Amino acid sequence: MSTSTAGVDEFVQVRPRLLRIARRIVGNPHEAEELVQEAWLRWQRTDRSAVADPGAFLATTVCRLAINLVQSARRRHEFSVGPWLPEESAAGEVDPQSLAEQQEAFDDAVRLLLERLSPAERATYVLREGFEYPYRQIAETLRIGAPNARQLVKRARDRLSSDRRHPVSPAAHRRFRHALVSASRAGELADLEHLLAADLARTAC
Repeated sequence: MSTSTAGVDEFVQVRPRLLRIARRIVGNPHEAEELVQEAWLRWQRTDRSAVADPGAFLATTVCRLAINLVQSARRRHEFSVGPWLPEESAAGEVDPQSLAEQQEAFDDAVRLLLERLSPAERATYVLREGFEYPYRQIAETLRIGAPNARQLVKRARDRLSSDRRHPVSPAAHRRFRHALVSASRAGELADLEHLLAADLARTAC
């Protein structure tokens, strides 16, 4: 088998998952595609006979590339939070350092959502960008108008690239983080919806 075609089947099989991982971390479809392409090039240069689990190896590679990109953007003060949520770790092959880096990146994203967005902006942004809710469903969940929901999402995108921040308590960070993880991994969307709606209601009082 030629070098150019070696390992194609393994890569093609996991490519959709690699794209999901990359997009959830970097929040940009174009950059996610580039990261997956870079993972493919690295996969071609890898001694695949020494790789026990190609899927786990490639997932780890993409995760590291994506986190490096996010951290580089943060150093340039261009960090933005995209529609990503923590991915299930690849079975048995993700080393502790990689998991710690992914955890840190996720915690940073949660903190920025809390620091830079109002409860209304945060609620609409998370439901739309994180879980792909239609605007009508967002409006029904939060009891606001659909045009208002659309405007709030647009405003949230702008605010995430600004320098505006306000203090966030550790308890609020833990509560919001737990709701996001439960929603993405266990499908417990009701708890997340309740938290977002409650935060929104408190600001309206």
